[in-house]
Formats: sequence, structure tokens, C-alpha cells
Amino acid sequence: MNKRITRVLRLLFVFLCMNLVWYIVYLLMNHPILPSPGSVYKAMFQLEGREVLLNVGYSLLRIFEGVLLALVIGLLIGLLMGRSTLWNKLLDPVVYLTYPIPKIALLPVVMLFFGLGETSKVLMIMLILLFQIIISVRDGVKAIPENTYDVLTSIGAGTVQKFWNVTLPGALSVILSTIRISLGTAISVLFFTEIYGTEHGMGYFIMDAWLRLDYPEMYAGIMLFSLVGFVLFLLVDLLDYKFMKWRR
Repeated sequence: MNKRITRVLRLLFVFLCMNLVWYIVYLLMNHPILPSPGSVYKAMFQLEGREVLLNVGYSLLRIFEGVLLALVIGLLIGLLMGRSTLWNKLLDPVVYLTYPIPKIALLPVVMLFFGLGETSKVLMIMLILLFQIIISVRDGVKAIPENTYDVLTSIGAGTVQKFWNVTLPGALSVILSTIRISLGTAISVLFFTEIYGTEHGMGYFIMDAWLRLDYPEMYAGIMLFSLVGFVLFLLVDLLDYKFMKWRR
């Protein structure tokens, strides 16, 4: 409990320091493009609750669908490559040739093939996470010593039991670490995708405020978008704490 309180206090201290720096820069610039922290927070609390929930809800749904799709496909391919030498030899060149491609550069291609709707937005998030999950899961599964399965084999455990008790816990650790690292990039890509072909989402909300020159509302949207990312990051930490207790 003391560690949690210390962590919360540390986060609050950093948050206050960031606002102090923001206020000092605001005083030095003295320009409408950078409003004061107070005016931004005031604009944030004046936003309609239904509008905020709608935009945040759409963004969260897209992130959830993209992450879930990447997890399902990445976990299956990663496990297949990690447990099968043949499949690893076949798929390894494909993964390594496609992984270095900057995924944000594929945004026009994805939109050409799948339109400006929900599908392209979800697919972009999926592409950001997919290859990192595949590589992480494959390496995580490969790192599990073969003798780890011997105990389960000796008591007559089947393939499914070995998967749930050894393979999945070994892969879950690297999956959570990969999601934690990639989440910021995925949210950034979501912002770009929400500029086009939608009237809902935090990306649309921020750009709409920018076009209306409503800078306090624009910064309020940026802070809300950041809050969404922060909550998702805490959620990954919570999953890590719940399912990775053996690491502590």
C-alpha cells in the first residue's frame, strides 16, 4: 500500500511540475495559441458530458478492437513460429521483411483499400501492434526451456494443459510488455485516422477545435486524449500485476 501511495504522490508531483512549466511558458509567450492551464481546465469542465463520452467511447472502441485483433492474430502466429521449427523458417523471412516498413506510411494504402470508415482505423492500430506481438511471442515461447514441459508430461497433461500452464504464461509476459511499449504509437496513429471520414473520436474533436481556432478546447481535447492513453497504460499495469505475480 505504501508503494502505491508513493507512486500516486510522485505522479501528482510530476503533474504539478508540468503545469508549472506550462504556466511559465504561457507567461513568456503571451500569445493566444498557448492558453493558460486554468483556461484549458475551465474549457475541459465546460464540455458537454455526452459529447466527451461519445468521442472518448469511439476512440476507446477502435483501440480495443485493434489491440484485440492484433493479439489474436499475433498470438497464433507467434505461438506457431515459437513451437514449430518448420513454420518459423517459413514465416521468419516474411516477418523480418515486412516489420521495418513504417506502418504510418501504409495509412493511404489502407484507406484506399478499406475506405475512410471504421475498418481502416482499426486495421492501422492492428498493424502497429501485430508484428511486435508476433516477434515478442515467438521469442518468449522459444525462451521457455523444453524441460519445463517435462513435469506436465510426466503426469499425463495434454497439449491444452501445457499451453495454459506453461506456454501462455511465458508468452503473456512479453505480450503485456509489447502492448505497453506500442500503445503510445497506436494512439498516435489513431489520431491521424480519426481526422478523416468520421465525426466522432478524439482526433476529430481536437482538429475540429483547431479549425475553429478554439485553442482552450483544442488543448482540453489533447489532455483528454492523453488521459485515455494514461488510463490504458494503467490497465496494462493492472493486468501485469494480476497475472504476472510470479515475477515479483
